[in-house]
Amino acid sequence: MTANRLGGAELAARLRAQVAERAAARRAEGRPARLVIVTATDDEASAWYVRSIASAAAKVGIDCDVADLGTAATAGDLTTQLATLSADPGVDGVMLQTPLPRGVALAEVSGAIDPAKDVDGANPLSLGRLAAGQPAYAPATAAAVVALLDEYAVDLTGVRAVVVGRSAVVGKPLAHLLLDRDATVTMCHSRTRDLAAVTSTADVLVAAVGRTHLVTPEHVRPGAVVVDVGTNPTPDGGLAGDVDPAVSEVAAALTPVPGGVGPVTTALLLWHTVAGVTSAL
Repeated sequence: MTANRLGGAELAARLRAQVAERAAARRAEGRPARLVIVTATDDEASAWYVRSIASAAAKVGIDCDVADLGTAATAGDLTTQLATLSADPGVDGVMLQTPLPRGVALAEVSGAIDPAKDVDGANPLSLGRLAAGQPAYAPATAAAVVALLDEYAVDLTGVRAVVVGRSAVVGKPLAHLLLDRDATVTMCHSRTRDLAAVTSTADVLVAAVGRTHLVTPEHVRPGAVVVDVGTNPTPDGGLAGDVDPAVSEVAAALTPVPGGVGPVTTALLLWHTVAGVTSAL
């Protein structure tokens, strides 16, 4: 058996077309959509990601600015910048790019982002609202996983879903999104005993750890749907996922890296910027 490829390019293209339509309408009304990305790092992978978002935004008619505070930025600097942007009526979306400077914790500063403009779900209030079933932006990567499953008509009702990774930016919000779709959810992490024994029970398995090829065929139930969120740099300058490619011989379906969750994530960031929190995916 060779797994079906769950690529995200077509879904991302449709989302970008919808974003472009809304952005054009906003511009015609004299209030163009604007996204601001706040950075404070010299990490090249992070810089590449920010450039890719800015480029994608420009192509769909969203004004995208990058506020680079530099690696010497303090928690106070970041908090002030995020609060100022949140209060600016000309800004629709605020995104805080990680990693942050040494000694600055994400939870320490992300609360300064207004949840109504928190397009990547970084504010802990956004996660709390998500858990309570209230209008909130889910982190774009977590939302992209569910959007991709929907794209390929993967019914989540009653299925056993296992999420490997408990980060506040993917694992935890994704668990809530899956629960909202009536899946039975198990979360795994670095302290999980006998990981393969748990993951091999999953109908839908999501790997979101950031460890190259952590998930191997022994971790996967034959016929499962596997979503690979990992984007791990390789020595040759490419990307590798958290899932070993050999899993394709066991799973019924598998997202590629690159080309799976990634393009949908970027498209959803742009969608969140123009759609408003009540229309967020």
